[in-house]
Amino acid sequence: MDKKIKMSVRLTEREYKHLKCQAANAGLKMEPFIRKLIMGVDITPRPPGNIINLIREVNYIGNNINQIAKKVNSENRVNQSQLEEILHLLGEIYREVKN
Repeated sequence: MDKKIKMSVRLTEREYKHLKCQAANAGLKMEPFIRKLIMGVDITPRPPGNIINLIREVNYIGNNINQIAKKVNSENRVNQSQLEEILHLLGEIYREVKN
């Protein structure tokens, strides 16, 4: 494990506020944010909460579709209720993305 070295940096109030805001936008505390900057990591803003929820919902729906697809593949046939369920789940994805 590397030895930790404490370092002080003087910032103007404006620089400090900017740094704090950038770290918050990335969903990080300032110390890990600064470490990532120093190491050249590409830091992207954290997606808004509604996008995170959308991704979670789409993943959930995708898992349901995948389970249906596995069952269909194992049976080598598709029945009407399976097709209707897939279309319903695809409609849910469409509605989630459209909102």
